[in-house]
Amino acid sequence: MIRTLIIDDEAKARQALRQQIAQDFADIEVVGEAANIAEGRSQILLYKPALVFLDVQMPDGTGFDLLASFDQLSFKVIFVSAFDHFAINAFRFSAVDYLLKPVHPNDLRRAIEKVCHQEKSQSDALKTLLNNNRSLTRIALPSTDELVFVAIQDIVRCESDSNYTHFYLVNGEHFLVSKTLKEYEDLLENQGFFRIHKSSLINLKHLKKYKKGEGGTVTMIDGSQLEVSRRRKEDFLKALNNL
Repeated sequence: MIRTLIIDDEAKARQALRQQIAQDFADIEVVGEAANIAEGRSQILLYKPALVFLDVQMPDGTGFDLLASFDQLSFKVIFVSAFDHFAINAFRFSAVDYLLKPVHPNDLRRAIEKVCHQEKSQSDALKTLLNNNRSLTRIALPSTDELVFVAIQDIVRCESDSNYTHFYLVNGEHFLVSKTLKEYEDLLENQGFFRIHKSSLINLKHLKKYKKGEGGTVTMIDGSQLEVSRRRKEDFLKALNNL
């Protein structure tokens, strides 16, 4: 049995989640509930759960505060949250599982199956999340069998390869990631990145030169030369003016 805690200040949300778990997951035992950070910490120390469902916003702090109070995290976490743009981005950048309220049964199943079948600890992802909750500084890049955590400022460019994305870093490292470029455009467009072409997303901080033309060509600090599409040229020039 997987010993599980539910930490959420909303009694109805705790009850609904407990009922869904009891109905669909015979191998999960909910050993306790808590309505705030202080109770949650006490219950974790008492029951030593393997899995915690954790709300983000609570009366005496946040779920991030609770995690930060532990020197080591010996349990896995699935966040349950009402929509909060920054928190959701922090989850996505850090590759930490989350559910939006109200929780849909299919989403719950996917999250539980994913987190319970992870062979490696969540600890690196959770550490990255706690840092990203203050400011988005690192991103988790999923490869075939691991997560690689890199500083956003170290990414020079991203290149599309069908359903995969190549990441090129300032130190010359290169990673192939099993997600589309569009997904990373959505994550990075507010972090100083611009999609200059259907196949290229660049970090404007690492732009070395722009050569004018029908669309034009950029040269990045790693020496790569990339085409700017005609339809993106105008917006690209506006982005350059805002640097």
